[in-house]
Amino acid sequence: MSDLFTPEEWQAIRLSLVVAAHAVAMGLPLAIIVSMLLRWPRMPGRTVLNIVAHLPLVLPPVVVGWLLLVVFGIRGPVGQWLNDWFGVRLVFTATGAALACAVMSFPLMVRAIKLSLDSVDAGLEDAASTMGAKGLDRFFTITLPLMAPGVVSGAITAYASSLGEFGAVITFASNVPGQTQTLPLAIFSALQTPGGEEAAARLSMVSVTLAVAGLLLGEWVGKRLRA
Repeated sequence: MSDLFTPEEWQAIRLSLVVAAHAVAMGLPLAIIVSMLLRWPRMPGRTVLNIVAHLPLVLPPVVVGWLLLVVFGIRGPVGQWLNDWFGVRLVFTATGAALACAVMSFPLMVRAIKLSLDSVDAGLEDAASTMGAKGLDRFFTITLPLMAPGVVSGAITAYASSLGEFGAVITFASNVPGQTQTLPLAIFSALQTPGGEEAAARLSMVSVTLAVAGLLLGEWVGKRLRA
């Protein structure tokens, strides 16, 4: 099995898996909170929040990467503060690649979770409230279990999407072999190298396999949880 890929290709595959996992870990808690807020029809600023949450879905990934550079770059308002006070640099790092993937996959998680929340019977929560259940009790005993299919499906779909993210990652984290070169970036580099078509084909097959596996797993887990 190890003969199928070079050490550099294995490194790109492993980095992709790690970056995608970190991206989901970054985005999922916030996606749950945003989905809960969007559930309230009369919440002030709901339309603005909905637009901001889904903006990465319609913006070119390169634009998202550029906006991340503006905000989280060394001279950006957030990036400079993180660097000066905590010594944390996101740009051109694997953590920055995970942040770019998290932003790009965030709308997928929000949409999946929101769909599950819309199917939750509000009467169950009201009944629990009349029986003395507090807000957190209702959330952990009623709302969260019922929205679990959306949470899990959204997380798996976001993970699969992060494995294929290219534009935002290369713009914000660059394409540094061994540090920020994920699977899509390795494919791009192979295509730019004379005689690299074979390596690009091998890595592309890995990308297709991981994408199909992620979609099938998300569908299967969602059905099992709904059942």
